[in-house]
Amino acid sequence: MIGLWDTTGNEVVKALAAERRSAGGVASGMALTLIVVVDEKRVREAEAAATIAAAAHPCRLLVVVRSEIERDRNRLDAEIVVGGRLGPCEAVVMRTYGRLALHAESVVMPLLVPDVPVVTWWHGEPPEEIATDFLGVVADRRITDTAQARDPIAALRQRAHDYAPGDTDLAWTRITPWRTLVAGAFDTTEARVSEARLVAPRQDPTAALMCGWLSSRLGISPRWEHTDEFPRMREVQLSCTNGDQLILTREDSVATFRRTGQDDRQLPLVRRPLGDELAEELRRLDADQVYAEALGAISGVTGLEQRPATRVHVWKDPATAERAEAGVTAHTATSQR
Repeated sequence: MIGLWDTTGNEVVKALAAERRSAGGVASGMALTLIVVVDEKRVREAEAAATIAAAAHPCRLLVVVRSEIERDRNRLDAEIVVGGRLGPCEAVVMRTYGRLALHAESVVMPLLVPDVPVVTWWHGEPPEEIATDFLGVVADRRITDTAQARDPIAALRQRAHDYAPGDTDLAWTRITPWRTLVAGAFDTTEARVSEARLVAPRQDPTAALMCGWLSSRLGISPRWEHTDEFPRMREVQLSCTNGDQLILTREDSVATFRRTGQDDRQLPLVRRPLGDELAEELRRLDADQVYAEALGAISGVTGLEQRPATRVHVWKDPATAERAEAGVTAHTATSQR
């Protein structure tokens, strides 16, 4: 491990090259570059998840920690680890301070592995518009997590309005086991589904995406029954035109599958670690059309999969926005006197 304090981007590149030479074969065969954008308080969570994902997908891991944007003096601290505590990957943890935090791409771009895909993951509240973050514009795949937003359902709608092919969300990843069990139930029947019902909390983005998936796949409008008794999606019930009912109910890490005329079955439905969810999203680097259709179905925004895959960077200075908002507030207060 190499620690560089109050350093420059050129020094980071040189130190990484030196560490790669000393590590030898550990640093070969990179499949992608994973950029992680995270706040200081969640760095350890992000590192733990990225370590699990890197074990399945050899990558160069670039962790960008943006701190104290309002600081007068710019500063870059970096930690370089090759084949160490962050798993079998090349990892650079960069803490950026001051205005440099708004231009992290100036440090990140020279560290991208040539000729391999780039994936950017925001571990925290997702950006309102990905185009305002250059680290998202440069990526082939962009991973957000609307469950960490203050209003997850509103954040999902914003993801639809801001969508470009290559976007995905970990709330979508979390319903993969649900979708697998529901789809598998129709391997032995050709009956069409006429109605669907979900039981989940009002602000559960996984339930919203499940509704969108059922709607886009089956052409129906699922009924969402809100509940405060459970922290996440509890039950999915499907009614078929031949009178059969299929009910999938989760209890802790086990699901009970009930079907008309058959005995109940116990099936595993485990909440996976964050690293496993991230690793699943890294398995595919093309656009997820099924996710786009589900997102469009719940938001009412059509044609998401036909949008251009490339993004154009839109510069947005949060400090300027804050000053403008403060000015509007002061003007309003003066007018009300």
